[in-house]
Amino acid sequence: QVQLVESGGGWVQPGGSLRLSCAASGRTFINYSMGWFRQAPGKEREFVAAFARSGIRIVYAESVRGRFTISRENAKNAGHLQMNSLKPEDTAVYYCALATSGNPIASTLRTTEPYDIWGQGTQVTVSS
Repeated sequence: QVQLVESGGGWVQPGGSLRLSCAASGRTFINYSMGWFRQAPGKEREFVAAFARSGIRIVYAESVRGRFTISRENAKNAGHLQMNSLKPEDTAVYYCALATSGNPIASTLRTTEPYDIWGQGTQVTVSS
């Protein structure tokens, strides 16, 4: 069974940066599509960014495009989310997730539907 562990969250002032990491254990990370989601208090979990199993197709939410960058590090079986120019509205618990079956298309990657393994989440707080 694959397990995911996020790290790198914390507090940062507006305009600052954080780099989240998602370490996978149990199976080879490279075989799956991976996504990042976030959930703010009182709100539904929302899509942030994802890359398809191939690693070629990458999609971003419009709210983070140009500020966030998703990547993966196959040698370490890990994924990352580089977050720059952070805003207070980016405050949320951030989750990484894997889709271990199929090869979801871009539109499907933006939903929680294809993801069957989730990490425990890491808190990101952006405030002055």
